Amino acid sequence: LPAGLSQWFPALEVLDVSGTGLAEMGTELLSLPCLHTLLAKNNRLGGPGSLPKGLEQSSLARSLRVLNLSGNRFAEVPPALLQLRGLRSLSLGGNRLHDIPPDIQELRSLEFLYLGGNFITEIPPELAKLPSLRYLVLCDNKIQSIPPQLAQLHSLRSLSLHNNLLTYLPREILNLVHLEELSLRGNPLVVRFVRDLTYNPPSLQELAGRTIKTRNVPYAPSDLPGNLVRYLSLASNCPNPKCGGVYFDSCVRQIKFVDFCGKYRLPLMHYLCSPECSSPYSSASQSSTSQSESDSEDEASVAAHRMQKVLLG
Repeated sequence: LPAGLSQWFPALEVLDVSGTGLAEMGTELLSLPCLHTLLAKNNRLGGPGSLPKGLEQSSLARSLRVLNLSGNRFAEVPPALLQLRGLRSLSLGGNRLHDIPPDIQELRSLEFLYLGGNFITEIPPELAKLPSLRYLVLCDNKIQSIPPQLAQLHSLRSLSLHNNLLTYLPREILNLVHLEELSLRGNPLVVRFVRDLTYNPPSLQELAGRTIKTRNVPYAPSDLPGNLVRYLSLASNCPNPKCGGVYFDSCVRQIKFVDFCGKYRLPLMHYLCSPECSSPYSSASQSSTSQSESDSEDEASVAAHRMQKVLLG
């Protein structure tokens, strides 16, 4: 950036230096007290010294509202950016990011976050601590699962997750009742409905624990070793109301398309106590594979028009 920038344009509010081959931004940037929008897309930023030293202590840290650094070479989110507490829009798409730092939660004013086109493999639960976030773009990454905490983003209106490695969504996603746009195209859960999920038979300890719980066998803490008492307290109820069974470590995972806000049908993960347990939340029992596949295909075809926007949009 040219020296004397603040002397020439002391009231500068918007600065666009995109596509200029910029490799670093000097300290002259810090002397622009009115700057609220900085666009530096498609440059060579990302190495040591790319951002001006002392950015987090400058007046710019308080005035900046929009920052776009997409199309650069950042391998990690610079710690200095996480101190820009007044930031409302942050774009780091098309960089070389492999993760999202937990300290992203410090950007409490953030409304728009664009991290598409990176190499991100997981979403930290701390991302859910952004109370003002309305638009979250995580497309074209390598994300395999969504943390259930993301359902705490009550202000979220748009969530872009297309072209990742998702095979299912957590049931908690249904709590995003104000969500207007959800893009999932290009994920395994859309490309091919997940049917072949494994089931590990329960251990003898689990079988005994299930018997005690389902038959209400009375016991006192003094009757059993402490580790068994703790184990019995970890029983989870099967979601099938007609079953009444429990499970501990061994369960059947199944995917089911569930109504979402009366507009879409989303594939969510459910847990059953055994393959023979036919749950109202499951498309069919895994004990009858051919019937299960047939039911799933029929249901998917019926819901195709309702799913088009959420899966292909």
